[in-house]
Amino acid sequence: MKQLLLYLDNKGKQFFITVGEASILAYKGVRGMVTPPLNFNLILKEADNIGVKSLVVVCTISLFAGMVLALQTIYGLRYYGAELYVGSVVSLSMVREMSPVLASIMVGGRVGSGIAAEIGSMKVTEQIDAIRALGADPIKKLVSPKIFAAIFMLPLLTVAADIIGVFGGMIIALMELNIGYQYYLNTVWWTIGISDFCSGLGKTAFFGFIIALFGCFFGLNARGGTSGVGRAATVSVVTISLLIIVSDFFLTKLFFLVF
Repeated sequence: MKQLLLYLDNKGKQFFITVGEASILAYKGVRGMVTPPLNFNLILKEADNIGVKSLVVVCTISLFAGMVLALQTIYGLRYYGAELYVGSVVSLSMVREMSPVLASIMVGGRVGSGIAAEIGSMKVTEQIDAIRALGADPIKKLVSPKIFAAIFMLPLLTVAADIIGVFGGMIIALMELNIGYQYYLNTVWWTIGISDFCSGLGKTAFFGFIIALFGCFFGLNARGGTSGVGRAATVSVVTISLLIIVSDFFLTKLFFLVF
């Protein structure tokens, strides 16, 4: 019993220390975003890595998610003779929930681990100490551009995921129900409102912040050579995925109250 209490005590202290250190890194990273000079070349490089190179995988996932959602929706609504409303259900689900979460988790898995491995490698090879020794701020040089790019690119990726997901649902609706594409698009247009669109995009900006922040955080805390870098990449992916899912619940409740 005593060992269990000591274990829980150590884990509790470690948790609060981690939250404190991540909060300090978030403050320094955001301060670096708003403090001149801004290095736009670094921001564009990170935007290319986070956004452009993730576009294909995000669109592929969204296409099949929209198709599967349409199949399940038609199956469920057929009991009530309402399968013609498949466009409304698919578009609302994709725009409000599925596209933001799927795109963020995919980017978190691909980019979050990459950021942790990149910065972790620099940490264990003492390149970050060298940056500091040259008089530069490693947070402003490494962390702030990644946070800036992630906050900007995640909403754009989600817009692409929304369009492709709704298109995937349309393919299934045309094949299974033999309805015209104009009718499908009309049901989408009548259903989706500005509040639905803003709710989805607003969440992805926060998810982008989480991805960049915790990828950098675990990279900066990597220890123990190459094995430590691999461990940092793994922990970053797990942590980012959990935080996206948990924060999605609270953000969804918040946007329901706001809109």
